[in-house]
Parts: sequence; C-alpha cells; structure tokens
Amino acid sequence: MPLPPSEIAREPLHTRSIRVDSFARADGQWDLEAELIDVKAYDFPRDSGAVHRAGTPVHHMHLRVTIDDQFTITEALATYDAAPFDTQCSAIAPDYAALVGLNLLRSFRQAVKERFARTAGCTHMTELAYVLPTVAVQSMANRRRKEMGNAAVPKKPFQLDGCHALRVDGAVAKEFYPQWYVAPPPEAKCE
Repeated sequence: MPLPPSEIAREPLHTRSIRVDSFARADGQWDLEAELIDVKAYDFPRDSGAVHRAGTPVHHMHLRVTIDDQFTITEALATYDAAPFDTQCSAIAPDYAALVGLNLLRSFRQAVKERFARTAGCTHMTELAYVLPTVAVQSMANRRRKEMGNAAVPKKPFQLDGCHALRVDGAVAKEFYPQWYVAPPPEAKCE
C-alpha cells in the first residue's frame, strides 16, 4: 500500500534512488551491483559558477562486490559517474577495495563504519555499502531453500528472530516454520 497523498501542498526538493542487482557467476560466486543516484528538483549554482540543472545527478555512484558462498567479499570495485567535487570525491574509489575480506553477515555495517568513517571514506559510498547484507540474503534465498530441502537434519532458518514478523513466537513461525515455533509465555493475570 503506498503512502496516502499529503494533505498539505508540497514542493519536491530531492530524490535519492538506490538500486542493487545480484548475479550468479559462472565461477560459483555472486556479484552484487549497487547504484546510488541523487537528484535535485531545482537548479542551483555550483562553486565553479556553472548552474547545476534540476534532474541532473549530483551523486551517481556504483559499488560492485563479489561474494563467496559464505557471504565473504572476494572482490570490490567502486566507481563514480557524478559527484559534487568530481575527482576530489572519486579519488576515494580505490580505497573501497578494502571491503575484500569482510563478511556481509558478520558485523559488516560496523566494520564498514570503522574502515570508512569521516575522511577515510565517502559518506554516500559507505551508505551504499550498508544495503548489501540484506540484498545478499535475498539473493541467496532460493539456494538456501534448496539446501534445506536436501538436508537430513534441517537447521533453524537464519531469518527466524531476524525481524518482528519472523519472531519464533509469532504467527509466521507458527504457520510456515512450525518445527521452530515457540509458544509465547501466558500473560500474567492481574487479580
């Protein structure tokens, strides 16, 4: 369900779009290709004296990571199509190769924050990296489903207790994961 229309008149200002595509590679690894685009809804003057036109990207950047079957990054590449300070911004791109070795499921966001905080990174490229763990999980869902179907002794699905809807004492676990369902404790009655 979309948001209802605003009851107050509004003027558009800024649009940020983030897109991530995932690919299964012939070598058994996976690529996640993330893109961030920021556009303004108005013209504004640049420091150079030029006018930045509405709808022209202020930020347009790409981040590709390759992951193995354990969600560990084996390759990383960052590129820029647009940045407010051109080469001063894009000069940081090679530093994002330092994502190699990080695991998307093991304190990834904290590790990215530590490696690329403040002047050690690009705010927008770092934010783009933050979306990768959940996209990787979604990308691997079919593979994990097949593995679980072949398992002699099934393991508790990793997504259980990962969010409100998938808590083990909730309706989703009761219906779709009954072997992992845990009945909630009875509510205490006040007398």
